[in-house]
Amino acid sequence: MANTTSAKKATRKIARRTDTNKARRSRVRGFLRTVEEAISAGDKTAAAEALKAAQPELMRAAGKGVFHANTASRKVSRLASRVKAISA
Repeated sequence: MANTTSAKKATRKIARRTDTNKARRSRVRGFLRTVEEAISAGDKTAAAEALKAAQPELMRAAGKGVFHANTASRKVSRLASRVKAISA
């Protein structure tokens, strides 16, 4: 348990940041899920649109430090190649 005033404040800040990061991570997962569902359904136009919406969300999360930048880039790259591979 934190004893000093600064440690108590740090604990509050960490809790607030954790909640924000959880929300951001969950939001990104939702966008990724829509892309995955469109890919599995074989709908190329819907998958492309979902990817177009998911890419800025992933990069924004990477910019905020929720994901590493390379992780976000890798996910976008792999999804883009999977969307491209769909035979429309």
